[in-house]
Amino acid sequence: MALISLSTQTMFADLLQRCLDAEFDEEFHSSGIFKRRKRGGKFYWYYKPPGRDAKERYVGPVTDKSITDRVERFSDIKSDYRDRQRMVRALTAAGLVPPDSLTGRLVEAMWQAGFFRLRGVLVGTVAFQAYAGLIGIDVRGRAMQTQDADFAQFWGISENIGESMPPIIEVIRSVDESFKPVTSLNDPFVSARYRNHQGYFVDTLTPNRGSDEHQSKLARMKALSNSPAQPLRHLDYCIHQTERSVLLHGGGIPVTVPRAERFAIHKVIVAVSRADQQAKAPKDLMQASILIAALAKQRPHELADAFITAWNEGPNWREKLDAGLARVEGDVFDALEGAVGRYLSSRSGKRREIAEDLPFRDMS
Repeated sequence: MALISLSTQTMFADLLQRCLDAEFDEEFHSSGIFKRRKRGGKFYWYYKPPGRDAKERYVGPVTDKSITDRVERFSDIKSDYRDRQRMVRALTAAGLVPPDSLTGRLVEAMWQAGFFRLRGVLVGTVAFQAYAGLIGIDVRGRAMQTQDADFAQFWGISENIGESMPPIIEVIRSVDESFKPVTSLNDPFVSARYRNHQGYFVDTLTPNRGSDEHQSKLARMKALSNSPAQPLRHLDYCIHQTERSVLLHGGGIPVTVPRAERFAIHKVIVAVSRADQQAKAPKDLMQASILIAALAKQRPHELADAFITAWNEGPNWREKLDAGLARVEGDVFDALEGAVGRYLSSRSGKRREIAEDLPFRDMS
């Protein structure tokens, strides 16, 4: 597993911080004010733009320290787009992989429309591109090409957040007017998938909230102007925990992606769940393998916890994890086994309570 240099990792971390600062600076005009609002027993930040009739905008939970910190020092945050552009070029020259131009422009348009502020999550191969700088791995030439971009959001968040961005089709058509809805036989009048004239797809996804029989029924997402989303099994596990990263496009696009360890384990599961296994399963397993090998060194306890959480979901999940792990390289399997073993050793008195029947040697 090739690593990027420490100086490159440091520059990426600096760019991430500056992009998050710039995100805040560009989203909220300095003449507005921030207010705390209580919803469902919890406090959230809202922003009141200048103007008597201007509507408040959702910012995020008060408990999110990064958001509260920026609220408190809002007047001091300054963005420097050109300087960030130079950092993006330097990081690309150092070996980090940028998205292709269309993908970069689409994600940027979704960011500017408020998708990530409204707690949306970038998933799929585009999200995988955002982990290299975070974890410090060189992924050039490794399962990076894609012809789609996937955007996910929890239905409950979308329903209750109290604000909406423009419809998805409007946002992506602002980048490429050739995007059109791709209808399905299940519902020929609505779509959660869009295709342009070059065969590039944009998908809107949400975790499946019911039984499998409802998976084909699209969910209307209130925060996305009632744009439909395709419910998927296992997606709730993937996007339940998230982190911030940067796509190396323009001056850097701040994005929200699943926690890398959850993304990796989720890829193991979906690799054996796909109807089109031969087309996408090898890419799923390669991405999972790259991340597992790196995370076993960088975040071993988090990786082990993510695996055990999935394993404890029940027999169906265990069957898929078993099948997926049987298809990864031996050194990747050993890396995961070592991380789980160290995690359990640190909790030796509670091993049975944490997990049973693990697919590793001498750990049940």
